[in-house]
Amino acid sequence: MDFHAARQNMVESQVRVNDVTDPALQVAMRHIQRERLCAPAQGFSAYGEVEAAIAPGRGLMKPRDISKLLQTAEPKAGETVLAIAAPYAAAVLQHAGLTVTAQESDPRVLAVIEPYLTELGVKTVTADLKAPAGGEYDVIIAEGAVAEVPDAWLKALKVGGRLVVVVKDGPVGRARIYLRLENGFSEREAFDSSPSTLPGFARTPSFEF
Repeated sequence: MDFHAARQNMVESQVRVNDVTDPALQVAMRHIQRERLCAPAQGFSAYGEVEAAIAPGRGLMKPRDISKLLQTAEPKAGETVLAIAAPYAAAVLQHAGLTVTAQESDPRVLAVIEPYLTELGVKTVTADLKAPAGGEYDVIIAEGAVAEVPDAWLKALKVGGRLVVVVKDGPVGRARIYLRLENGFSEREAFDSSPSTLPGFARTPSFEF
């Protein structure tokens, strides 16, 4: 398979046509080898309109959705990023000139993604995804849906920092951006998106009598 050609076609047919106009993001997505973040023998699906598998229960967000989520964050070269279960976003933002830490909790996922991320200069850490490693980030991004946003994610932002994530508690979700202010947070919805929910982030069923 010609991965280079597939990569260029992905940008033309799934990214640019969905109003992702940030030049740095487009350039990065034309270069990052998405297939190297997929499970062995799954590289063929890296550039399709699917969630390419990384490990059981985990996949890469579809190119259309992750590109729009990245643009929503308005990343700027020199900023610091925490990519929570977001290996492709980590690779793209590192290429775009940001300093990225990729946080994972599943060693099976890390075994797949760490060699390429390390090659790119991304720092990797293993920890509970609901407990951000460090703090004072300019950007936090999650490559999967959550039913509820952990307060710890918001608290790990510096003033002016942005968290972008898909919030989904049903079949359809909405990408949201949270901005940390001096005295609180602002929030707005960006676009419809329905990626798979990250393991451990579905709403816990409640029982009523």
